[in-house]
Amino acid sequence: MLDCCRSAQPEPSSKLRRAILCPRCGGRGREVGTITLKSLLAPRALERLQPKSRYAFCPTPDCSVVYFSDESIFTTADLKVPVFQKDSGPDVPVCYCFGWTRRRIADEITATGKSTAVFHVAEHIKAGRCGCDVNNPQGSCCLGNLQAVVRELQRDITSTR
Repeated sequence: MLDCCRSAQPEPSSKLRRAILCPRCGGRGREVGTITLKSLLAPRALERLQPKSRYAFCPTPDCSVVYFSDESIFTTADLKVPVFQKDSGPDVPVCYCFGWTRRRIADEITATGKSTAVFHVAEHIKAGRCGCDVNNPQGSCCLGNLQAVVRELQRDITSTR
C-alpha cells in the first residue's frame, strides 16, 4: 500500500493541532499536504498558495470552503475537480484514482445486484497504484467514502426492487 492509503490523515502540525476549524462554517478540518493543493488548485488559485502554510480540508457538505489555513481559504470554485463531500452529483468521483462515480456504482448494482468497486480499488491499492494525495481533494484514501456510497446505493437500489 502506498503511504497515501495507510493513514487517513497526516500527523497534525503543532500550528493546526489546537483546533482545525473551518473559518466559514466552524466544522472540523483535516490537515492535508501542500502537494494536494498544488495538484488540484486551478492556476489562478495556485498563484495565491502560501507553500509554507499548513492547510486543512473542510469536509462539510454545505460549506464552499475546501482548503483553509491561518492566512487563506480556497473554495470549490478554486479547484480543477468537483469535491465528493460537497457535490452529490452522480458523475462526481468517489474514487478519483480509478474513476468510480456514484453513477458507475449504481449502474453496476442495478445490472448485477452488487458492486465490485471496493474490491477493485483495494486491489489497486495493494498493487501500489493509488495516488490519493494528488488526485483526491481530501488528500487521503477514498476507501471509507467508497464503502459508504456502496452501502447507501445497495440499500436504495435493492429496496426499490
